[in-house]
Amino acid sequence: MTLVAPSIGVAGTSLLNGGAILGWGLGIPSGVITNADLEARLDTSDDWIVERTGIRERRVVGEGESTATLAITAGAQAMAHAGLTAADIDLLIIATATPDQQVPSTAAFVQDALGLRCGAFDLGAACSGFAYSLVVASSFLATGAVRHVLVIGSEVITRFLDPADRGTQILFGDGAGAAVIGAAPDGAGLLAWDLGCDGSAATILEVPGGGRSMPATPETVAAGGQYLRMEGREVFRRAVRAVVDSATVTLERAGVTADDVDLFIPHQANARIVDAVLPRIGIPAEKTFMNVERFGNTSAASIPIALAEAADAGLIAEGDLVLLSGFGAGMTWATALLRWSRGAQSS
Repeated sequence: MTLVAPSIGVAGTSLLNGGAILGWGLGIPSGVITNADLEARLDTSDDWIVERTGIRERRVVGEGESTATLAITAGAQAMAHAGLTAADIDLLIIATATPDQQVPSTAAFVQDALGLRCGAFDLGAACSGFAYSLVVASSFLATGAVRHVLVIGSEVITRFLDPADRGTQILFGDGAGAAVIGAAPDGAGLLAWDLGCDGSAATILEVPGGGRSMPATPETVAAGGQYLRMEGREVFRRAVRAVVDSATVTLERAGVTADDVDLFIPHQANARIVDAVLPRIGIPAEKTFMNVERFGNTSAASIPIALAEAADAGLIAEGDLVLLSGFGAGMTWATALLRWSRGAQSS
């Protein structure tokens, strides 16, 4: 599979005045599921989970929490961090595979709660959703018609998991991460990207029931059609190849090498996938940010949560090259390379 084939992927470079991250925020659920909790009800152990995934705990929503409420918290933090108000936001994008409802979009609820008066929509690219949304937001900025785009990755994956399925129960958690995207100074912001999808692999990670092709009925619910199904080995194999190829394309299009990257923030799906990817790309572990141990796989929220934590920890400096790369159901993949800047006002 050639990721740059026109029928499968698309890549690009240098969006004018787009892609700077002005502020960021988090929406972290109140509940925690530890490996010990899973040991008590599944045929598994802490050692087995850590060895195969690197995960020790994951967050889970409680009463009154949802994809929208997590997004609202993260979005409000991001706007405040950027020093902006609701009136300053010209577009809202919610990256999610777990919307609160089929209709309307989760973005509608988030927009209202945040007091925004702008266009708002959901973007569904599963775990690649935040990187996809970053490219979409920067494209809108490049038109000159908008100044600030609020992008939020928010997921409540745990409500889609079969309680008896060890393969998915150990991996996934809930959460949200947000970023305000604005104009960048020359040479900064989003430098290059690669987006793709191989729909022939759509069934290796899916929730088959609940949509129009398989509406929820007593029969489909009894058969477990509402639960996430995953072919773990095939997802692993394809994920490693997708991230390596997509990251390589992106770096080449930006005219840089892996040695130039200051920080790599991969989708936090599984530590073993990242371990397999790093030597193939040529990025050392010490230049890679990981928090999968504490959050598990939060799908479209994974990269923005990690990005916010890395930035808050002072691991990203003005002018740094930051590489983001995700993969997920579809099968989608997305890589974005940023020259870190807090926006056109930065010196």
